[in-house]
Amino acid sequence: MFGKIRAVVVRWCGACRQDAGMVTSEYAMGIIAAVGFAVLLYKVVTSGQVQAELQDIVKKALSARM
Repeated sequence: MFGKIRAVVVRWCGACRQDAGMVTSEYAMGIIAAVGFAVLLYKVVTSGQVQAELQDIVKKALSARM
């Protein structure tokens, strides 16, 4: 009785672990999305207004007295 139940449980657990991971196309799509986000972030950070704000923050931090 317990042998049959154990066999069913082992078979069921094995079926749950069928996903072996991402395939190459999924990695490629992930890399493309990451590069796209990096380019967008770079464009925002290097824009004039954002650069001025960042420089202002750094100047305030360096001139702060403790």
